[in-house]
Amino acid sequence: MNYDTLKISNQQAEDILFKLFQIQGKASVLPGEVDFNFRIKVDNSEGYILKISRPNENVDYLDFQQKLLQFVEENGQNLITPKVICDSDGKAISEITDDFGNKRKVRLLSWISGRVWSAVNPQLNDLRFSLGEQCGRLTKALQGFEHPEAHRQFEWDVAQSLWTKAHVNLFKNEEKEIVQYFQNSFQKHEASYSKLRKGVVHNDANDNNVIVSSDLIQPKVQAAIDYGDAIHTQIINDVAIACAYAIMHHNDPLEAALPIVKGYHSTFALQEKELMHLYNAIAMRLVISVTKSAINKIEEPNNKYLLISEKPAWEVLKKWRNISADFAYFSFRNVCGRDAHPNEDDFKIWASKQDYKLTDLFPYIDKNEVLELDLSVSSKWVGHQKDFSDLDVFQFKINQLQKKNPHKIIAGGYLEPRPLYTSNTYDKIGNYGKESRTIHLGVDFWLPEHTAVHALFDGEVVLAVDDSGEKEYGGLVVLKHKAEKLEFYTLYGHLSVASATKNKAGDIIKKGEKIGALGNAEENGNWVAHLHFQLMLSLLDYISDFPGVAYFNQIEVWKSICPNPNLLFKSETLQNQMETSNDDLISYRKQHLGKSLSLQYKVPIKTVRGAGQYLVDQFGRKYLDTVNNVAHVGHEKYEVVKAGQEQMALINTNSRYLHDNINDLAKELIETLPPELSVLHFVNSGSEANELAIRMVKAYTGERDVIASEVGYHGNTNMCIDISSYKFDGKGGSGAPEHTHVFPLPDAFRGKYRGKHSAEKYAEEVKKQIDIVHKKGRGVAAFIIEPIISCGGQIELPQGFLAKAYKHVRAAGGLCISDEVQVGCGRMGKTFWGFQLHNVVPDIVTIGKPLGNGHPVAAVACTPEVAEKFANGMEYFNTFGGNPVSCAIATEVLRTVKREKLQENALNIGTYLKEELNMLAREFPIIGDVRGLGLFLGIELVDSNMNPLAAQTDYLANRMKDHGILMSTDGPDHNVLKIKPPMVFTKENAEELIFYLRKIFAEDFMQF
Repeated sequence: MNYDTLKISNQQAEDILFKLFQIQGKASVLPGEVDFNFRIKVDNSEGYILKISRPNENVDYLDFQQKLLQFVEENGQNLITPKVICDSDGKAISEITDDFGNKRKVRLLSWISGRVWSAVNPQLNDLRFSLGEQCGRLTKALQGFEHPEAHRQFEWDVAQSLWTKAHVNLFKNEEKEIVQYFQNSFQKHEASYSKLRKGVVHNDANDNNVIVSSDLIQPKVQAAIDYGDAIHTQIINDVAIACAYAIMHHNDPLEAALPIVKGYHSTFALQEKELMHLYNAIAMRLVISVTKSAINKIEEPNNKYLLISEKPAWEVLKKWRNISADFAYFSFRNVCGRDAHPNEDDFKIWASKQDYKLTDLFPYIDKNEVLELDLSVSSKWVGHQKDFSDLDVFQFKINQLQKKNPHKIIAGGYLEPRPLYTSNTYDKIGNYGKESRTIHLGVDFWLPEHTAVHALFDGEVVLAVDDSGEKEYGGLVVLKHKAEKLEFYTLYGHLSVASATKNKAGDIIKKGEKIGALGNAEENGNWVAHLHFQLMLSLLDYISDFPGVAYFNQIEVWKSICPNPNLLFKSETLQNQMETSNDDLISYRKQHLGKSLSLQYKVPIKTVRGAGQYLVDQFGRKYLDTVNNVAHVGHEKYEVVKAGQEQMALINTNSRYLHDNINDLAKELIETLPPELSVLHFVNSGSEANELAIRMVKAYTGERDVIASEVGYHGNTNMCIDISSYKFDGKGGSGAPEHTHVFPLPDAFRGKYRGKHSAEKYAEEVKKQIDIVHKKGRGVAAFIIEPIISCGGQIELPQGFLAKAYKHVRAAGGLCISDEVQVGCGRMGKTFWGFQLHNVVPDIVTIGKPLGNGHPVAAVACTPEVAEKFANGMEYFNTFGGNPVSCAIATEVLRTVKREKLQENALNIGTYLKEELNMLAREFPIIGDVRGLGLFLGIELVDSNMNPLAAQTDYLANRMKDHGILMSTDGPDHNVLKIKPPMVFTKENAEELIFYLRKIFAEDFMQF
């Protein structure tokens, strides 16, 4: 019968509802494959779901569903499920005759409030865990339920899925190959699969059948609805179905599946033999889905519901095909609390009984002691990435280390997080941003090239290849071994290609026989000669090589597949050292560091290395840094680091002695400033610079009264706090001191004055403060402001304001200070200094953070007149201000900005980024304002009534961190997202930032 003639209209549904149940309600259509479903809204009630069958529906099948719901209601503790509503005659299943004379069955169930899974964004690990948890509870509640219809023939039953083989002709090319691959794999393991435990399960936790709570921050699965697909089948199929739908739209479907499996196991324990079939069961549910879609395109082209999962199902199938079935199985075991590899314990027991020496591996090297070499991301021995990447430098350091320890073999590396692999061949985009392989799975032995490597045990060659093209292993040999009932493998990487490829697959190598010899640097991807030795309990699906480095988020599985090679040698030195946990670090901080020292993010990160625009944690994960303008020319910029190291090796003393460096720095700075600002004083920090500036204005004017902006911040010394509204008007502050006068934040977007004429009005507010000072019988000492107010929320000063304010202040005899601590040294793009944007020349400029690229150095630039008045006989001396090391570093920072055209980069990338942010603002009205210049930008989040949205801003910053991008919040209402990255920020970085901002802005919590 034609699908359109079967449909029931909303009005018909309402009439049926009233006739059978005496309930008046408003009906709206819900999706359904077989039944016609309607959401019924009733005043003062949660409402109902009305289900009207197709003609001649099997009444026993409907009875099965109703009795199942009633069984769960009786047996499911703390389970929320639809409840059966009987009609006016007390029947659980009613009957009507439609307009065509067809008998149709009608059922009414209670409505379960919440959101369907498909409408929830984001779907994070905690939510997926709760999905598994809920499904497991439901399976537990259904234990013991029986009904004849539970054993029916059913195409959506994974156990019956091989019916799809008859329809492979509907697919072509890659899609056909994928479908057949999984069909054949399922059929191959059908004998053991058929013996798995069975029971009645829900069997359809798809994204429209799962109800999630309304909590936007920590949503939980509340219930599963629509029990029409319930069936007696292998229980693991229920897990598979929950996974199959919930892993759609994820870059890494296996990672997305693991919390579901873990949650299910927590409420209904899964058996080891069930987990062996889960990978195939997930695939076959997806195969059923795409096959049904292909068939339904022909049979019911107008039924859109039948096609709803087709595209995402194909996306998952293609990704699933690229996942090793064994690796998936090991991962499932791991999240269920078992050893990832089933033979891990047996291997460790066997290995504990063995007694191998390093001379068994290297018989011509008469050494058995080990000197551990730390090449981890935290290693100080590694030094700068550029030094490590220099083969000659690295070889020299190895040689020196060996000379000092002639009787030891330099070795180490098991489970070390190494950020030292420069190739991005194996980088990927995971579910939480970029991921790189960083965890080293073997032990490296650093020995001269041509060192002979011999077999520890009898083995069969399974791989002997030239792997130098990928720059991973050079010459690679893998041997398979059998010991007692165990089978395992040993891997020998970085052999010479010639010695490795002399071996052939199938060759038998006896214990003590030579396998090969260490290759040279050219064969090893420009690494110094060494052996990479690795144990494996499985080869997974690798046929030409095997990973020597793994992704950190898979470490628990990989360390089970690849046990510590030191299990064989039992060297106390080679025991891998565990990092201090972040929790321990936090606990110590809380006990011994001041409570005012806050940590960034709800889950703080530990950073151990910097590289350009990236910070790196102890596990080697790279975070794109959009926050730290301190690292002005890039974190650990090589030339800057080198300048400091070289000078530190010579002398570091104070400015009372002559030295070229202080003059060199002065020349570089003066070259960037207007000729009026020709005298410099060097200090250690921006706070010291502003402190000194205030001393200067007091000496020059003889006055003490300072005019400053609301929410301005100028440093952490006493005098700086006294002129920082951000501090004294904030938490713990006690208001403005007697000699500080605050005018309103000159914010043309949401401030006291807005729009075109705000500049004049804010300048008039400065004049009002001058008048207040005069009324007290005192004069004005200074006016201080940042050219873009940072803590105020990246506030751009209204055009014309600064010139007018300077005019008022100077007319009153005061001096003008431009605080360039945050915005200076080319960050504005258009100009080198922020004040230059406003065509003014201040009397004093304070310079801080960017000058030292992380090293404490700062400066005050002033006019000769100010300097002359300040030199009143009281010497200004700063022990470390202007020292040779700091000056060498700061000079190189300024030269780097000029040499690498970083001001131009700030202009180009900042302009591009601001344009993209404005486009994002048109897409998401929550972005009320985009402001700033160059690489100093702000995004203010407000609702439609211009109210600040601090919670959403905080949420966004923390979610961006989850995706490997560091952002921070600012502004008096904490609703401004600030962007002030290192100046080496690229267009690619900007594109990545915009991509993830768009992704997070689309999440539920951001939709106010």
